[in-house]
Amino acid sequence: MISSAANSRIKNIVQIRTKSSARSEQNAYVVEGKKMFLEIPPEDILEVYVSEGFEQEGENQELLGNLSYEAVSDKVFKSISDTVTPQGILALVRMKHYTLKDMKNKNRNIYLVLENVRDPGNLGTMVRTGEGAGISGIIMSRETVDIYNPKVIRSTMGSIFRVPFLYTDNLTETILEMKKDGIRIYTAHLKGESLYERSRDRQDAAIIIGNESAGVSNGLAGLSDALIRIPMCGRVESLNAAVSAALLMYDFLWNS
Repeated sequence: MISSAANSRIKNIVQIRTKSSARSEQNAYVVEGKKMFLEIPPEDILEVYVSEGFEQEGENQELLGNLSYEAVSDKVFKSISDTVTPQGILALVRMKHYTLKDMKNKNRNIYLVLENVRDPGNLGTMVRTGEGAGISGIIMSRETVDIYNPKVIRSTMGSIFRVPFLYTDNLTETILEMKKDGIRIYTAHLKGESLYERSRDRQDAAIIIGNESAGVSNGLAGLSDALIRIPMCGRVESLNAAVSAALLMYDFLWNS
């Protein structure tokens, strides 16, 4: 049992949990909690750590079974956890690496494209909602929040393991590549036509959502086949980015 926070493995977990550079270098990220742990594809689990209290609880023995794991003291486990009330189980998980080709399926494809989305909760919710709606994948600018940020991971509620995604160093070039592949580009924009008045077809499409405060850049908006907006009542000018993405994804996937 590890009982010191100075242990090299414990220090490494903290580095991976808190620094995106460490996650990239080691191709690993941290997943916490019993429910999330049960969602992890077994082949992607690198290391498992449990608290002393978790190990001693009889109901957890079935979950642990013959699984190889490292027990740590409750105090040390709290130091590696990102939550206020740790659940006692944590894993280092191997990162996924997808391409646009990996995302494409035989049926109609709808992609979510994110430009500089900064809020971890928004991104996590978009990933979760994207799975529910049935999108093919998520494409993100490099300035978008790290999808392996612990707060993003928790917000996905397990969808992180099932929704393909990628970061691109040049979102403009990626959009142009998608257009060449016959994908129509739609941008959420205050100057767009009403979402509910747009033309309907069964063509593959990508929906661009911009930064929470700045929206979509003029450059990307200019590449769009159409600008679309969600109609508002009252004095509301716009919705939360994750809410907007949810409405658009469901409309494109289920109302076309």
